[in-house]
Amino acid sequence: MLVAWLALSSMACSSRVGRSAISATTAAQQGEQTSAAVAGEVVLGAARTSEYVPLLQGKRVALLSNQTGMVGDKHTLDLMIENGVNVVTIFSPEHGFRGNADAGEHVSSSIDEKTGIPIASLYDGKTPMPSREVMDGIDVIVTDIQDVGLRFYTYYVTMINLMDAAVTYGKQFMVLDRPNPNGMTVDGPILDMTLKSGVGRLPIPTVHGMTLGELARMASGEGWLKDGKKCDLTVIPCQNYTHQTRYTLPIAPSPNLPNMLSIYLYPSMCYFEGTTVSLGRGTDWPFQVYGHPDMTGYSFEFTPTSRPGAKTPPQMDKLCHGVDLHNLDAEEVIAQGINLEYVIDAYRNLTKNGHQFYLKSNFFDLLMGTTKVRQMIAQGKSAGEIKATWQADVELFKAQRRPYLLYPE
Repeated sequence: MLVAWLALSSMACSSRVGRSAISATTAAQQGEQTSAAVAGEVVLGAARTSEYVPLLQGKRVALLSNQTGMVGDKHTLDLMIENGVNVVTIFSPEHGFRGNADAGEHVSSSIDEKTGIPIASLYDGKTPMPSREVMDGIDVIVTDIQDVGLRFYTYYVTMINLMDAAVTYGKQFMVLDRPNPNGMTVDGPILDMTLKSGVGRLPIPTVHGMTLGELARMASGEGWLKDGKKCDLTVIPCQNYTHQTRYTLPIAPSPNLPNMLSIYLYPSMCYFEGTTVSLGRGTDWPFQVYGHPDMTGYSFEFTPTSRPGAKTPPQMDKLCHGVDLHNLDAEEVIAQGINLEYVIDAYRNLTKNGHQFYLKSNFFDLLMGTTKVRQMIAQGKSAGEIKATWQADVELFKAQRRPYLLYPE
């Protein structure tokens, strides 16, 4: 695999894959990494300090991370500081640096209490780009955050915005790679770029099957960054990871993705965010149930309530009737990929009784990345018929992304 990485590093996308260098870690840290690699366990990019610490020595570093940026029981921020890396700024994404803010909630800039390092929020409702003042004070941006591999999941959007900033201000960019828990799947329509938004940034399928490191390489190599420019990019890959690896996330990536089944169902369930239907926010099963007070013919019931991470969930305090998915077999969910049967079921149930299904905004289309799916649902097309319309584009995308992959498919 190292041979493949070295070959990929010579591509003309101005990106580099981390190489061996003089270690700045302790012998104990090196031993732990080596033992994990020998045992066949996935070794995170952030754990490979001997690969990236020497590249950061003497530089002013900004770190994009949140509560998922852990190596064992230690945050990457602390690991960097212990190894003499000069971290001067923390960038925080949606949900904040500690990961406890609601979806879409604006997060203010602040100070990290443990280290005293300033936190620059990129989700404060003002601008997704850091200020010139912040950018002038750094040399390199490092990303270490756990993504879940969906086009509408905002962490990769934040990363791409920072890559644009790096290109604009002539800064280096580094990704400490982590596995994609949905990395075994590529599915969904390619984003219609007229629908580009905060929940859709690149012309990729809904489920792209790439790690953040691979996606960063592709964005740079395909000219998707600002003005089509390439980024001075280094990726520190994981070890012992393939796109078929079933990687269990040790920490919830956001408040309403509490377990692996919710993450596997997310590609099929998130579209309910653009409708009047509850997908379980404010319950014990977010993204694992769906229902509405006016849906009929269902025995399963639930009532969304206000709770941390879901302060004002859709249909709050209302008894919803619908479907329970939280006991589904995970492997069966993975094999299905995007399953629009849930959305179609709720649509037909509500609209036959004259109730509103879609929100008045176009958020459903933004999440779907196209207006065509809404039209096909209205025409009575089945989930299978709709899915067949994007299969050719998925195959073209798989070929397009292949030069940027760091891990076996």
